Amino acid sequence: MPTYVYGCDLCGHEFELFQRMTDAPIRECPSCNEDSAHRKLTASSFILKGGGWYADGYSSARQGSKTAKGTSPPPG
Repeated sequence: MPTYVYGCDLCGHEFELFQRMTDAPIRECPSCNEDSAHRKLTASSFILKGGGWYADGYSSARQGSKTAKGTSPPPG
């Protein structure tokens, strides 16, 4: 379950909420109890590091990977 960041338009309060992806966004601000909260767009915490998946399965022929028999290397 992801953590969502919310902000209140009236009081400016920002808070995080751990919710299911299928849950509807909340509207009530826990600080001022008004229906003025909204979900904020934030950066993902998903980061791919190292050579691993890219070098093993998805690299192009220019970077030293072998092409499958009967196929040509990608243009470029």
